[in-house]
Amino acid sequence: MIVFKRESVESLMANPRQPSIGYSVSITPSHPDTTSPDPEKISIPPPTLITPGAPRFPLPRFQQDQAPSPSLKTPNASSPANGLKTGSPIPHLSTPPGPPVFTSPVRPAAVPFRASPATPQPVAFSPGSSLPTSSPLNFSNGSHELQHELSNVTEDDIASVGESPYVLFSAHKVLKQKKQANIPSLGFGALVSPGREISPAPQIIQRDPHRCHSCGAYANIYCNILLGSGQWQCVICRELNGSEGEYIAPSKEDLCNFPELSSPMVDYVQTGNNRPGFIPVSDSRMSAPIVLVIDECLDEPHLWDLQSSLHAFVDSLPPTTRIGIILYGRTVSVYDFSEESIASADVLPGETSPSQDSLKALIYGTGIYLSPMHASLPVAHAIFSSLRPYKLKIPEASRDRCLGTAVEVALAIVQGPSGEMSRGVIKRSGGNSRIIVCAGGPNTYGPGSVPHSFSHPNYPHMEKTALKWMEHLGHEAHRHNTVVDILCAGTCPVRVPILQPLAKASGGVFVLHDDFGEAFGVNLQRASTRAAGSRGFLAIRCSDDILITQVVGPGEEAHMDTHETFKNDTSLYIQMLSVEETQSFSLSLENKRDIMTEYVYFQFTIQYLNVYQADISRVITIRLPTVDSVSAYLASVQDEVAAVLIAKRTLLRAKNYSDAIDMRATIDERIKDIALKFGSQAPKSKHYRFPKEVSLLPELLFHLRRGPLLGSIVGHEDERSVLRNLFLNASFDLSLRIVAPRCLMHREGGTFEELPAYDLAMQSDAAVVLDHGTDVFIWLGAELAADEGKSAAALAACRTLAEELTELRFPAPRILSFKEGSSQARYFVSRLIPAHKDPPYEQEARFPQLRTLTTEQRTKLKSSFLNFDEPSFCEWVRSLRVVPPEPS
Repeated sequence: MIVFKRESVESLMANPRQPSIGYSVSITPSHPDTTSPDPEKISIPPPTLITPGAPRFPLPRFQQDQAPSPSLKTPNASSPANGLKTGSPIPHLSTPPGPPVFTSPVRPAAVPFRASPATPQPVAFSPGSSLPTSSPLNFSNGSHELQHELSNVTEDDIASVGESPYVLFSAHKVLKQKKQANIPSLGFGALVSPGREISPAPQIIQRDPHRCHSCGAYANIYCNILLGSGQWQCVICRELNGSEGEYIAPSKEDLCNFPELSSPMVDYVQTGNNRPGFIPVSDSRMSAPIVLVIDECLDEPHLWDLQSSLHAFVDSLPPTTRIGIILYGRTVSVYDFSEESIASADVLPGETSPSQDSLKALIYGTGIYLSPMHASLPVAHAIFSSLRPYKLKIPEASRDRCLGTAVEVALAIVQGPSGEMSRGVIKRSGGNSRIIVCAGGPNTYGPGSVPHSFSHPNYPHMEKTALKWMEHLGHEAHRHNTVVDILCAGTCPVRVPILQPLAKASGGVFVLHDDFGEAFGVNLQRASTRAAGSRGFLAIRCSDDILITQVVGPGEEAHMDTHETFKNDTSLYIQMLSVEETQSFSLSLENKRDIMTEYVYFQFTIQYLNVYQADISRVITIRLPTVDSVSAYLASVQDEVAAVLIAKRTLLRAKNYSDAIDMRATIDERIKDIALKFGSQAPKSKHYRFPKEVSLLPELLFHLRRGPLLGSIVGHEDERSVLRNLFLNASFDLSLRIVAPRCLMHREGGTFEELPAYDLAMQSDAAVVLDHGTDVFIWLGAELAADEGKSAAALAACRTLAEELTELRFPAPRILSFKEGSSQARYFVSRLIPAHKDPPYEQEARFPQLRTLTTEQRTKLKSSFLNFDEPSFCEWVRSLRVVPPEPS
């Protein structure tokens, strides 16, 4: 994962430089006027947020991977629909993990995105405003007037045109005044999800795009078109470009035949085949192999669970999928599928990396180590059934495991004889190959290993060496289009910091599980089937008034020599480690200067090879209006997007538990500063009113402050590290759910009502589902649990809902159920806001469902709570000298 960071004067003053995570590179802005006036000092750590137009999110907020359940009622939902805030102040949220962050501010590349030369081609027509010219323009075609073709969209519809499911801005408008726009406590930013799958998909164009000869931007819906000459003006650098006559049209309506001029999102597709429209969809998606690398040092209970998950896994694979099976302990066993009746394996030593001669003998030998499932399913089952538990009486953490050597062998098998080719691009039949490591303990033997004991005199040096070696192996896997996912389970610490660089550098994920049971088995299946593009690049272009100060996400700074050259290209280029739906990049944006124009423009280009080996260049162009009015800007802020961006910037600095405690204080300072800068002072009081336009934001940040990311819910540092890295790379839906849980109460008839995530939902006659991204909890009240028939029906309905909500989520969350008063119920209670301490009028205002309870029921509910020192949301806000925002 990468974190690029361009630091402006504001961010340097407001936040003293902190050690960054991942790769950190300072970006030299290409324009001299990049300094900004000093903002007022505040004690919060900013990278600033962005505010371009955010897409819409339906009311009953479901993750991108799920469809709304017909049985779900959301009478008081608060998530924005079509960019508007509706309903009560109930936060909705979602999320899974990914590789670590990189803080290397990508330098403005002199060369743009990898794509074919910018020869003008017909594109969809795009709207824009008239060209700013001081005198009439005269062209050889006799046209004196530049016709601005504002696609067939009225100004009333422009908000919907500017939205994109791939890009979510923290606000739909941009402040013109630099000093106001760059206040870091609120900030302005965007979340970009390059691999997100939407329906309907963007329109496909099978020809070369028209691109600006100066900056490399693509012709788009907002370009001004000279109808007489076909020339178009770039929205990024304002240069005029030719279209080889393709955009010559009698009227703007005729330009609608070009998809790029009528839609803000288009896909340019090249299949590498001379036949137009040909996309090889046969079995190419399934032809990329999957190699399982399995820990053989497991005790009997863990092995039984693992065998069950492995049997179910191979049964779920399509018949054309090629699979390989490798076991590792002190040696590496590569299983041979040519033996149909017995489990046979070739064994390599694990102490050192395999020699070229031994790998050659393996690859060119008579064994079959990758075989399609239709031919090898019985053999795979026989191999899994032959696994035996670890026999020696050695503690789990001290057993020899040569995980590094095993992954090296797996990578060699995936490459096959093609590894003999020159060290350029390795050709393969389709998609990313995938190595899935099933680990039950640390890598303690062979290359990339660390000693069994932390007290080893040379441990620090060996740990540093292991980290570098694992990262190098991950980069080597990525170079060969192979993703390494590491799925760990059990109670033995796996030394997460050592293994994480391997998954991160290859574009894979690292997931921890309690055991090798249900959740592990589900993640095994989802890891193998999730679509992943390869050789991905993300290029970001924006108006000259906007500065990208930071990028956090699963990528690395792109090398300049991978792009074609445009003389004035100042775009930011990111090489994506993989292109997957569950990932996103978060951008922090600032104003370079006061903005004088009515709009600012952003263009995102995602270029990658999809699973069918088609070369895709997805171009997304967004236009945001600029405003002088602070209230108009605040009204356009998308609370949930802003909260996720703030959370990602905050988590970037919370590298350990000590940092997390410090970051809680920055959340407090952020709330105070937003109230001070954007709110108003309450009459006859020293308290400030929080701006009503962003009334949901404080509650979302309160969840962040006390939840698993910054709070003390997650105990072990390994778990915290994995969750943090997952969150920093996660999609918006998953990130939102991780920040703040979603609470759903079961009702008679099998329906569910969405409620605020307050402890007032813990009513003894009810069942409640709490979705917190990586965990889903089902809580049964004591009164309901006493009735076996009703509790069984409610539990079944809750379980079904939990599975629906997380059907396609990766990693799959744990789904835990328990009764009121049980020891496990603390996991549920700790994630709810303790509102029982508030006075009744505040409880009813923020939790309207209480009004439906009888006096007896409310008395019983009140008596069921235990009093703790932890403040409620309202108490916390008041402690900051801020008036709690009114529920919306």
